[in-house]
Parts: sequence; C-alpha cells; structure tokens
Amino acid sequence: MKKYLLPETGNFYKANLHCHTTVSDGRWTPEEVKKNYMAAGYSVIAYTDHDVLIPHPELADENFLPLNSYEMEVNAPGKWDKHCKCCHMCLIALEPDNLTPVCWHRSKYTWGNAKEIYSSQVKFDENEPDYERVYSPEGISDMMKRGRDAGFFVTYNHPAWSLETALDFAFYENMNAMEIVNGSCVTAGFDDYNPAAYDTMLLTGKRIYCVATDDNHDVQPLGHPGNDSFKGFTMIKADKLEYRTITSALEKGNFYASQGPEIKALWFEDGKVHIECSGARRITANYGVRRGRKVEADSELLTSASFGFAPDDNYIRITIEDENGLHANTNAYFADEVYKD
Repeated sequence: MKKYLLPETGNFYKANLHCHTTVSDGRWTPEEVKKNYMAAGYSVIAYTDHDVLIPHPELADENFLPLNSYEMEVNAPGKWDKHCKCCHMCLIALEPDNLTPVCWHRSKYTWGNAKEIYSSQVKFDENEPDYERVYSPEGISDMMKRGRDAGFFVTYNHPAWSLETALDFAFYENMNAMEIVNGSCVTAGFDDYNPAAYDTMLLTGKRIYCVATDDNHDVQPLGHPGNDSFKGFTMIKADKLEYRTITSALEKGNFYASQGPEIKALWFEDGKVHIECSGARRITANYGVRRGRKVEADSELLTSASFGFAPDDNYIRITIEDENGLHANTNAYFADEVYKD
C-alpha cells in the first residue's frame, strides 16, 4: 500500500520561517519584506522580530500570509561579547488570535527598535510575574515547553552561530523543529547547514522536524553577495493559503527544507521510500543506524530515487544535492510510524 510522506494533494507554499524587519534589527520594513519575498516566489513569512510579538494582519491577502511570531534568546551568564554562548528559538503562533508572548519580562530582554515599541503594541498577561531566562538545559527546555503549551510552533535556531555543540543542544527538550539551514549564518561564513546536528537530535530520541530559514536582516542590498534573503526556505504542502491550514501543516510535518532544490513527491511503498525531485547530482538516505545509501548522477542529473527502508531501521531522511552543491532535506520519518497500519 502506498503511504504518502508528503501529502499527495495540495499545493506547495514557499515560506521563510525566520525573518527580521525594522521592528527589531532588520533593514527592511514589514511591507518591504512582503514585496521582496513575493517577487522571489514566497507566500508565507513568519515575522520573527526579536522578543516582540507584533502581528501584521494588514499585509495578508489571497497570495500572502504573515504568521504571528517572534524570536527569543537566552544568553550564557557574563558579559555579552563574541565569546558568549547563547540559544535562540522562534515561536510561531498556531492560531491567528494568539498574540500573547511567553517568557515575558517587563524590563529585560527587549532591545533596539523593539524596546521602543513593545510597551504600546505587545500584548502580555499582566497577572503573570516577570520570567527570568536561565541559560541551562533545564531553563531552555522550560522556555520551549512554555511556548509549546501556549500554542506555538517552536524552532531551535543556528547552533553554530550560537557557539553551541551537541554537548548543549542534545539536552534541550520540547522543540518542534530545528534549523537545518540558517541562510544568514551560512552567508556570514558560519557552518549553519546542520545535517549532523539534526541527526544528533534524532539519535538522542527527539522526534522533531527540520526547517530551512533565512534569518534575514538585509544589511546588504538585494543583489549583493552578502544579502541574506532567499538563502533557505521551507516548502509547506497544504490545501490552501489560510492561517490555520498552514500552521496545521507545520504541526504535521508536511514540508521539507531547502537551499534551492525541489522535492516534488515522497512516498513509501513495498518496503521502499520513493522520491521525485528537481535535477540532482546526488541523493542520499540516512537511517539512524550504521548504514546509508547514495545514488549519484552519471551523464544526466537524477530526478528520482528509491531507497529500501526496513522495520528495524531507526528512521529515514533523504537529502538532495544539486549541481551547485545546494541541498534539500526531508524531515525524518520513523520506521515504527511508517510501518504502522
């Protein structure tokens, strides 16, 4: 029986799930982000300005969906400088009327342009005490749990830029997904294409998704090699471009992460996972066990591949690499769930 890992029906919507504007430390206004990203084929933007949940319903139309969201950070104790570790996470509201941020503090953590506007625009529960952020596995896991419990989709962001290693992030719990690509950090020279970190998360028992994002600040203009827009995107498959339909697809993992290549179909049938894609020079499968599989192009680029997937494998996740060395990554699909009737 054929089981679709990405839905058979619906449309793919191109999304940037990590974005900064002039509300915090980005250089483009929210309106400019919409204009520039729509010109590049995007339909969904999560406006994740630092520490302030500012909705942009005025930007929504039949071809563009702004998601209500924000980015939180917690820093290691001591002076903030280039040596300081930190942890960043994005929180995307699953419901369009959820506008109350978690882990709020009335006087700490907001900065820059966000500090100037938060008091008049950010809604928070005045009965809740100020939340003190703690840089530790327990503190970070608590922040993520509070986000999940309050109805947010929580991503863990750019471990390389944050100076975090597996000794840190392997102990974080309660995230929905991690950034397998952070385009801004890659553009700046950091090793934030992170498939090994994703495997580490999976091998420590986390059943999470992977997303590709820009984390754009647009300090450099469009066309400049240092501009950090359009470097990583998440392709969400859903029936329509409506808020709850899109966030439901995020919850279910109906998406893939990419720097450029396209995944057109993904399904399981007769003990194999089949993939159809744009032209690739290499397609690999990782299983979370001591084996892997790879198919390489010969005279023509690959547009499909099939990989065996056994009940005693841990999971399967597939990577597409195009002729420019750019990648598309599926989420991990676990054998016990795929083989379930």
